[in-house]
Amino acid sequence: MLDVRRLQVLRAVVTSGTVTAAAAHLGYTPSAVSQQIAALERQAGMALLERVGRGVRPTAAGLLLTEHAALISAAVARAESALADLRAGRTGRLSVRYFATAGSTLVAPALARLRDEHPDVRVDLRLSDPDDPFEDVARGRADLAVVVRSPDHAGDGLRLVRLLDDPYAAVLPRDHPLAGEEIVDLHQLSGEQWVGSEPPGPCLEPVLDSCAAAGFSPDFVVQSEDYATAQGFVAAGLGVGLLPMLGLRARHPGVVVRRVRGPEPFRVISAAVREIAFEHPALRALVKALRGAARLTDAPTQEATATTAPEL
Repeated sequence: MLDVRRLQVLRAVVTSGTVTAAAAHLGYTPSAVSQQIAALERQAGMALLERVGRGVRPTAAGLLLTEHAALISAAVARAESALADLRAGRTGRLSVRYFATAGSTLVAPALARLRDEHPDVRVDLRLSDPDDPFEDVARGRADLAVVVRSPDHAGDGLRLVRLLDDPYAAVLPRDHPLAGEEIVDLHQLSGEQWVGSEPPGPCLEPVLDSCAAAGFSPDFVVQSEDYATAQGFVAAGLGVGLLPMLGLRARHPGVVVRRVRGPEPFRVISAAVREIAFEHPALRALVKALRGAARLTDAPTQEATATTAPEL
């Protein structure tokens, strides 16, 4: 294989016209330049230069390699420029995974901000429901995932950035005896039939753990993994439920939503990233944008759960 550095030495000799001038330009001695040319000629199997008076000129082979050396130099310059853009976060591609209720509230505004700040960064965005998007990051299939997971459960080589604590609220039929209460004690729902809205996993665990702390296990008689459908089941009088506030942005007219205490369940929503990728400026910008979207989401959520009006 031809030595790329020697090709650049040949190009310097050809463009300057003499070994001495090329040596001065490259910071080598004339002897070192001559040695490099001789080694390249052995690799090529042909003479590359011929003497003309006090200077040199390229043979046909020398001219051919000089032209290719110029192309290689231009390609390296383009590579260095592209790398600088990638390092600065001006270009690149991010692979992002998310679950449904985080899409419109967190991911959409965060991506809009990222596009403003890094317009040439491409985003591969995929909805991961019902699978846990954390595994895509853990296995290197994604750069970032919005997940339901606490930062103390990151795992080796991974980082979890806490975005939002999403509380669960009681969803009751409008004619339920507790519908007029401002806050519902969780144990008051112990004798009820329940509408389930979460599959087994990190979103169901806070519900089960909080009910256990209140002294009972919920009696799920109807199951739906869709929040809108679960509200419809509650409105029809099939049971009560606990749904996260992000899943209650669209309210069914036949239900009321009440804060819960004793204890109040909540799920922790975080951004999962690989430590090795976290230095990428565009990825850091996306995490920052997600935290900003979470702050805007958290304020109305807390205000809504604190409302005392019966039409919450």
